[in-house]
Amino acid sequence: MDGVIYRENQLIPGAADFIRALHETGTPFLFLTNNSAPTPEDLAVRLKRLGVPELSPRHFYTSALNTADFLAETDPECTVFVIGEGGLLTALCNLRIANDAISPRYVVVGEGAASMERLAKAHEYIEAGARLLATNPDNWCPVSSEKTRPGAGATAAYLEASTGRRAYYLGKPNGYMFQRARRKLMELAMNKPDDVVMIGDTMETDIRGAVEAGMQSYLVLTGSTQLEVVGDYVYQPTRILQSIADLTEEVKTGKPSDCLNSPVSTNGNTQFIRSGDRHQTDVHAFHKPRPAMTK
Repeated sequence: MDGVIYRENQLIPGAADFIRALHETGTPFLFLTNNSAPTPEDLAVRLKRLGVPELSPRHFYTSALNTADFLAETDPECTVFVIGEGGLLTALCNLRIANDAISPRYVVVGEGAASMERLAKAHEYIEAGARLLATNPDNWCPVSSEKTRPGAGATAAYLEASTGRRAYYLGKPNGYMFQRARRKLMELAMNKPDDVVMIGDTMETDIRGAVEAGMQSYLVLTGSTQLEVVGDYVYQPTRILQSIADLTEEVKTGKPSDCLNSPVSTNGNTQFIRSGDRHQTDVHAFHKPRPAMTK
């Protein structure tokens, strides 16, 4: 959502009209986010404060919910040790996945402050056989035009380095996130949608995940991706748009808008750029052996 619907605490121009058009035309939609910290209720309140009152918690699907769904489906009797915040704890509790501070089957890592004490406990559990699961692969996430915060991927990478065990990363671009999102959309639409389109601002998660899931993908240039780098990727979006507002009339009329292809320029876009891999899925060496301990 960040970079598509809002930036920091301001709606992207035209975003409210786009969401209103979806409601008016009865078009089912779902917001996906890799941020595991908020609950769907938190996100609905935030959008209401920003000027979009039409949303309810059912319109949001977070990486925390995706992680809870994954565990409930694949290992329903499991227990977990969690490094994360309210959204992740609530999602796991709602599906009756218990916290375990003695012998958890999984260490689950999400966004949030990770104290050295909890990291040390997580390390112990993983060495004792617990599996390492991360809600998403994001090493960092933007919080303003000039600042970022550590993501779940960075915390999971710390534990990978200390234990020599590889984490499994859920959230975007994992296909399980997109599979469950399709299922949620079917529930909202009460039938199978004819076409599913993923709209996002990040090539590595939004667009890659959509391509691998067989969905159409629309890239908007209001977030983390600049037009000049799009050609560097093997996978490509179906369409590139200046912003979500380019689709409003198309939703209302059902006719393709004039914004079918890449804009010529970003019209003075001055977004914050930082170097380094943003996601653990960008890491080229997928197995890093643990350095031998020396006496």
